[in-house]
Amino acid sequence: MNVFATKLPGVLIIEPMVFGDERGFFYESFNARDFAQATGLQQQFVQDNHSRSQRGVLRGLHYQVEHAQGKLVRVTAGEVLDIAVDIRQSSSAFGKWAGVRLSANNNCQLWIPPGFAHGFLVLSDYAEVLYKTTDYYSRSAERCIRWDDPELNIDWQLNGPPTLSAKDQNGDSFRDADLFP
Repeated sequence: MNVFATKLPGVLIIEPMVFGDERGFFYESFNARDFAQATGLQQQFVQDNHSRSQRGVLRGLHYQVEHAQGKLVRVTAGEVLDIAVDIRQSSSAFGKWAGVRLSANNNCQLWIPPGFAHGFLVLSDYAEVLYKTTDYYSRSAERCIRWDDPELNIDWQLNGPPTLSAKDQNGDSFRDADLFP
């Protein structure tokens, strides 16, 4: 496994070792020992989530204020632009974002620690996104920042208006959001 830093402290791109031949491929999508050795992080994942979305669907920017979740994100079908935003007020990267293309072809994963908002845009006809979380989903702790907040100025690489849920259409501005200290 190879690990690459992004421009955000703590957000990492994980590239697994993929073994392929004429029959197809095999790789370990997660191995706790190897993850800890490669990243220096001891994480316990408690929940796996799986979503399927059509081209142009944008989900995010989501996070939880209590029960903050670290997320290990991967794509098993299609391609997405995955976005992490540092919402830790004490961070030198506060308000900055990083975007990474994750796909079934590149098999890369993105580690997003607690203290970051997360979202993605589907770039292919459809995409299936799987992610592990370090804490359980909590409806009362869930928050959403507007995907198009002008202060964040995220380049979503859109080719038209995205398809959004009602929750994502009504997200808070970055300025008014509940953030981490």
